[in-house]
Parts: sequence; C-alpha cells; structure tokens
Amino acid sequence: MNLGTQQPALDLFGNPLTVPIDEDATRRALDELFRLTHQYNSTKAYDELLKFIRRFRFYAPYNAMLVHIQMPGARFVAPPHRWLHEYRQRVKPGAHPLVILQPMGPVMFVFDVSDTEPLPDAPPLPAEVVAPFDVCGGEIGDQLERTIENAKRDGIRVRPRTAGSQSAGQIGFAANNAWLEVVVRLKPKREVANVPLRYELLLNGSLSREAQYATLVHELAHLYCGHLGTPNDKWWPDRSRLSKYTREFEAESVCYLVCGRAGIDNPSDKYLAGYLDQNRHVPEISLECVMAASGLIEKMGSERLKPRKEASAEKAATRDGG
Repeated sequence: MNLGTQQPALDLFGNPLTVPIDEDATRRALDELFRLTHQYNSTKAYDELLKFIRRFRFYAPYNAMLVHIQMPGARFVAPPHRWLHEYRQRVKPGAHPLVILQPMGPVMFVFDVSDTEPLPDAPPLPAEVVAPFDVCGGEIGDQLERTIENAKRDGIRVRPRTAGSQSAGQIGFAANNAWLEVVVRLKPKREVANVPLRYELLLNGSLSREAQYATLVHELAHLYCGHLGTPNDKWWPDRSRLSKYTREFEAESVCYLVCGRAGIDNPSDKYLAGYLDQNRHVPEISLECVMAASGLIEKMGSERLKPRKEASAEKAATRDGG
C-alpha cells in the first residue's frame, strides 16, 4: 500500500470526479448563504435556529447553521462516500446537495438522510442517524478541565473564588505581568510554550461542575465574541463598543448552544426564552461571531489545541516528562 496516495475525489453520488470543483462558484454559494443569515433577525426564526443547532450535534455550530439555512428539516447529513461506505446508502437521483465548510478545504457537499436510499445489502440505520436528536448527555466529563487548560493559550488564567450563589463568574484583564505554561506535547518529552497572562477568569468554586462549566462558557463567549477587544485581530475581532445588552445576548446564545449540545442544563435557557417571548426582533448581533465562538469553545472541551502562532514564538522551554 502506498500511504502517500491520495483518495480520489468523489462526486455527489460517490463516483470519482472527472471535473475539479469550481472554487469560485462554491465561494459565491457560501457568500449567498451568509447573506441569508439576515432572515434570523426575528425572535421566532432565531429561536428555531438555536434549537436546531443545539440538537444538530454531529457537526460544528457554524456548519449546523449552514445546514439549517438550506434545509431546516434536516436530521442527519453526510457526504456521499460516507453514506455509501459506512451506511450502505446511496444518494437519490436529483437530490439537492447542501454546502458546508470543510476542514483544510473550501467546501463539502452533504445530503440529508431523507435524500438517500438503501442498497440491497444495507443494514438498518443506527440510532445516531434515524433519531439523532434523541441522544443527549446530562453530565460533563473532562470538558471543564480541558477548557481551562486550553484557555491558557490565549493568556487566560482560570481561578476559583468563594462567592455567594448569585455570583457565578467574571472575566477581566489581568493586573500583573506573568506567564502561563501551555503544554505543546507530552511525548516523547514534555514541551511547553510560555504565554503572557492577559486575562483573569474567576469561577465560583462552590457551584457544581456543570454550573462551573456553563459559567466558564459564558465568560469565554464574552472574550471570543470580541467584547473585551482582542490582542490579535487574526484570533477574534475587536467588538468592545457593543452595548452591554448585545454583549449579554451573544454570550447567552453561545452558552445556550455549547451547553445544550453537551446535554447540560444552564440558565441561558430561561434568559433566551424570556427575551424571545417578549420581543419580536433580536438585537444587532453577529451570528458569525456567535457560531465561531461556540465552535471554538466546544472544541476547547474536546481536544488539546495548539498554541497560537504568536505564543509559539514566545519564550519556549522543553522539559522531561515526569
């Protein structure tokens, strides 16, 4: 086997492509999708979007939004080759492809389960496909610790504090000059990068782990939506001049999505439900920032993220593991 051989590109029905994808055309399609996000300025439409993304857990929030724009009734989407090889389903002739973003590439075409049909040897579809919205958690695993560790790469130090039940958490600028160690890798030797301390995030240590995680998500949402400005506009935008009302609405939306997709109850449910019931239009928020922040924070709880490029150029050290 030649490990360097790339797999051939496939067309919408799982067959090898003979004509390359027109990247300009797909970018134009994405631009049109982004323009359609304005349809979510009504509270009813925004509520339906958030509920859909919250349930549509098998793709990142941003891609879930793109799927909802194109097909609000979608249940489970996958590219043709995955339908074919994993589920023995083929895409129906004339089915309409949905466009989503692809890691390390421009776009990917996916199809909903309703646009597929089984091959003669197809086994029954698993629960993740036929009833994806029924799968839910309730308790967090190590997302809290992973997120706290990953926050260090942006100069965020998370510390517990003793506070009453009405005080959950707070993020602000660090008052002193210090450095945080960010683990780059553990094997074969422990390698760390030193990142300047920029932010202090205080958590109420008396809360449950789930409540602490919800608070952490909310406070990080303020940062990654740009409410505190930015140390580097390539990381997230500076949106520090937004009204407090808009900032809170965005942070609550991120918390609602991230915690809801993890199956965790959180106060954002009541906050958003109350607002959406009493108002016809949502504030002037950035859906792009809400989705990007949600996706990043969700990722921070599931894997070790690499240091920012600026961080890797800071003082670095290599130490033996132990």
